[in-house]
Amino acid sequence: MKKTLSMTASLAIATTCALGMAFPAHAADTTGTTTATTVAGRSPQSPVDASGMDPQTKALIDRIQAELPADWVSRLSATRAKYGLDESSWSEIRESVINPGDSPCQRTELTTYADSLLVGIKHPAIIYNLQFYGGFDWAAFDALISGAESKSNAFGVNGEYTQKLTSEAKNLKRFWDIDSAGIQLVPMHGGDVLSSPERLGHVLSVMYGNPVEEPPREWAIGLAKTFIELIDSEPVLQGGANPIFTFNAFAYSETGDPEPLGISDRIVVGDGVLQGMAAVGLGDVAPKGILSHEFAHHVQFQKNLFASDLTGPEATRRTELMADAFGTYYLTHARGESLNAARLLKSEKSFYQVGDCSFTSSGHHGTPNQRFASSSWAAGVANDASNQGHILPSLKLDELFEAKLPDLVEPDAAG
Repeated sequence: MKKTLSMTASLAIATTCALGMAFPAHAADTTGTTTATTVAGRSPQSPVDASGMDPQTKALIDRIQAELPADWVSRLSATRAKYGLDESSWSEIRESVINPGDSPCQRTELTTYADSLLVGIKHPAIIYNLQFYGGFDWAAFDALISGAESKSNAFGVNGEYTQKLTSEAKNLKRFWDIDSAGIQLVPMHGGDVLSSPERLGHVLSVMYGNPVEEPPREWAIGLAKTFIELIDSEPVLQGGANPIFTFNAFAYSETGDPEPLGISDRIVVGDGVLQGMAAVGLGDVAPKGILSHEFAHHVQFQKNLFASDLTGPEATRRTELMADAFGTYYLTHARGESLNAARLLKSEKSFYQVGDCSFTSSGHHGTPNQRFASSSWAAGVANDASNQGHILPSLKLDELFEAKLPDLVEPDAAG
C-alpha cells in the first residue's frame, strides 16, 4: 500500500469499536479526490450562508473568508489527496448529526449518543462553516503530522485509558506476524489543538498552504486565532473539547509508497471515540477493540491484504470487515486478550455500534449486522481451534475470512 490511513474525511463520529478506514493516501481516491466538504447542499466553491447570524459571528465568518488564500479549496483538496484524508464510517455518523436525515440503517446507542453532542447549539451555521473549512479534521491532522509516541502521552480526556492502550499495543505487536516495532501509538486531543494558535496554525499552514505573498507563520497563526474565536463563541463546542472533534481512530502507513512523507507508521486514537464508547457502556472492552481493529489495518498494509477483485464500497467493506475479524480473533485468542463470554459480547457489540448503511459510498464499512457477524465468526475461529496455543498466520486467517465473506454480508445483501 501507499500512504494509507484509517481516517475520517472530516472526522468525527463513527468507526468500528475498531474503527477507522484504511486506504492509500495518494489514491485517497477510494472515493475520489475530495474538494471541500459540501455543506447543506451548498457548493464547496462558495462560503456557507451567514444570513441569520448575529453580527459578531458573521464578522468572524467574513474575516475567515478574507484571510484564506483565494485558492484554498484546491489547496485543501490537494492536501486531502496527499495525506489520504477521506470518508470513513466516523464521518458518516458525524454527517448524520450535522445534516440530519433519514438513515436506512438501524439506530444504535452510539448514533444516539452522537446526536446529543450538538444539542443546545445556538448557531448551527458555525458548525456548517467549520465543516465547510475542514474543521473536523484539524485535531486528527495535528496527530498525523505532529504527533509521536511518547511516555508522556495520555489517552482519554483524563488519561484514564493510557495504561490500557499502551499495554494493549505491546501485546498486539507480540501477537501478529508482522514487523511492528516502528508502529507508534498517538493520542488525539481536541481541546489542546483547538485552543492553541501555534498548533492549529501549523495544521492550517499544511492543509491550506501558505499564500506566497505573506509570511507563513504570521498568516497561519492569524487565521488560527480567528477560527479559535469562532469555536469559543459557541459554548457547546467546549473550546474544541467537544467529542465531535476527536470522534475517530485511524491507522496510517507509508509502506511501499514511492513518495513517502516521512510520517511513521502509527495508530491514532481520539478522546471522542473513547468518550462515545464509554457513554454506551462499552468503556471496558471498546478501547481494546478500537486498537485491535486499527492494528489489523497494519497487518493488511504489510501483507498486501487490501488487494482484491472488488471495487468501490464492496472493496472498502471487505477490508473493514476483515479488520473487525482480525481484531476479534486477537481479542478472543488464548494468547491474545482471551476475553470471557461476557466481555466478548461487549466486544461484538462495539463493532455493531459503528456499522453503516451507506451502500453506495466508498466509505462503507459494513452494516451493524455485518460487522457483528464478522466479529462473531472470528471469535468462533479462535475459540473452536483444537490447539488453543497456536496463532494462525495472518495469511491463513485471511484465507479463511475470504471464504466466509459471502456468508458474512448475506444478512444485509442490499449492501
